[in-house]
Amino acid sequence: MCLVVFSWQPGNAQPLLLLANRDEVKARPSAALAQWSDQPSIYAGRDLEAGGTWLGVTAQRRFAALTNIRGDNLAKPMRSRGALVSDYLTTPLSAEAYARQVGSAAQHYSGFNLLLGDLETMWYVSSRQPRPVRLSPGIYALCNGSLDTPWPKLVRIRSRFAQHLQADDQLLLALMQDEQRADDDQLPDTGVGLAMERMLSSIFIRGEVYGTRVTQLVRMFADGAVQMTERSYALDSESSTQVQLNLPPL
Repeated sequence: MCLVVFSWQPGNAQPLLLLANRDEVKARPSAALAQWSDQPSIYAGRDLEAGGTWLGVTAQRRFAALTNIRGDNLAKPMRSRGALVSDYLTTPLSAEAYARQVGSAAQHYSGFNLLLGDLETMWYVSSRQPRPVRLSPGIYALCNGSLDTPWPKLVRIRSRFAQHLQADDQLLLALMQDEQRADDDQLPDTGVGLAMERMLSSIFIRGEVYGTRVTQLVRMFADGAVQMTERSYALDSESSTQVQLNLPPL
């Protein structure tokens, strides 16, 4: 996952509204959003190469989301970052306890940002910030730096998202298909070269080998009801398929 923007309002009728784009090498195999047959409490897409996921929700209304940190990759990482999400979704540990466990083992993973929560709390931990932080109510965005790093596309999507919190699903999903690139003087320098920085600077990334594979929308309500929508893009990025899952109130 490479771009997440969300409104976190615990105690309100809709504690979580989240949009995310998963950007990945197009040849990497993955499965669409579904209930996992081998772990039926998990509802998520799945990376078929390493077995983990980038975003998921459980029947107990726990949720987690992951982004990579650009430039912080170990030559031979000991553990898959996708397992950070799936392991949380199956562990009996609280979000805080799991975040502290992850923080103490952050050196075993290539660079990552991790959001962990339930209906009442949300925690953020990363390989750059291994001490977990409990998030206050607000609107946040996360891409391949740290939380709310002011990269152009992150600032752009957070602003547009904040203006459309009451929008319907199709308009919200459309926000994540913005292909506007940043001007060169606004680009971060993450060590990937100017041409790649340009391509990665848009909210929706269109590339021959690497690009946006999936857009996801999650609505979690105070009564435990959850609506998850996933739009998957063909390898040419021109066509898409859509899956929706609805979990009833607890």
